[in-house]
Formats: sequence, C-alpha cells, structure tokens
Amino acid sequence: MADLNRDEVLKKIETGDSLANLNLAQIDLSYASLKGCDLSGANLSGAHLQNANLEKAVLKGANLTHAFLFGANLVEADLEGANLENTNLQDSNLANASLKGARMSRISLFGAALEGGNLEGADLSHGKLKRARLTGANLRGAVLKGTHLQRAVLKNADLTGADLEGANLKNADVSGAVLKDANMNGCIQ
Repeated sequence: MADLNRDEVLKKIETGDSLANLNLAQIDLSYASLKGCDLSGANLSGAHLQNANLEKAVLKGANLTHAFLFGANLVEADLEGANLENTNLQDSNLANASLKGARMSRISLFGAALEGGNLEGADLSHGKLKRARLTGANLRGAVLKGTHLQRAVLKNADLTGADLEGANLKNADVSGAVLKDANMNGCIQ
C-alpha cells in the first residue's frame, strides 16, 4: 500500500514537491494531472492511473508493474529504465516518450500511440501491441520476442538489431522500416 493517500499526493503536486522515490503502490490517481511531475524511482506497482495526465513526467527507473494506465497521456514522458512489466497502457498516448531500456514484457499497448518514441533496447517480449502506432519510433536493439504486432503501424521505424523472433506481424505496416540485422526467425507475417 502507498505511504500517501490520493489527497496527500495531489497536495504535493500542487505545492510542486517531488514524488521521486515514494512508495505509491496501489494508489488510485485516475484522472489526476501529474503533468511534469518527478516520479523517478517511485513505486507505482499496481497503481490505478486511468486517463491520468503524465505529459512530460519523469518516471526514470520507476516501478509500474501491474499498473493500470488505460487512456493515460504520457506524451514526452521520460520512462527510461522503468519497469512496466504486465502493465496496461491500452489506448494511451506515449508519443515522443523515452522508454529506452525499459522492461516491458507482457505489456498491453493495444491501440497505443508511440509515434517518435525512443524504445531503444527496451524489452517488449510477449507484449500486446495490436494496432499500436509506432511510426518513426526508435526500436534499435529492442526485444520483441513473441510480441503481438497485428495491424501495428511501424512505418519508418528503426528496428536495427531488434529481436522479433516469433513475433506476429500479420497485417502490420512496416513500410520504410529499417530491419537491418533484425532477427525475424519464426515471425508471422
């Protein structure tokens, strides 16, 4: 359980206090505005952040395992090195977000917007990215083993050295994508 309740967190945000390294496990901050907040290293495991505004928030190294962020706004958020395993980000907007080196296995990104995002070296193995929009995204060295990418838009994405072994790319748009040195063994296309 979280060390602070919703009202205490919102008060900290209002006064401009940092939320870095706080234990906010299982907190409900649905529909809250956390725009530009520093949540680096925070424990948000199991948190409920449906439709929350996390635009330009700093979540470097944060723990978001099993969190629910359906419809959240994470435009230009910094999630570098964050743990997003088994997290639900369906229909969320992560355009131009940094997810470099993030652990995202078994993540749900159905219909999510990740255009221009930096997912270099991220682990998205066994993730659900059906209908995700990754136009122009940097996926260099990303691990996408067994990932569901049906009808995903990977137009002009950089997948250099990515591991797509066993990924499902059925009806995905990979026009203009860079697949140099990518492992495509067992891919469904």
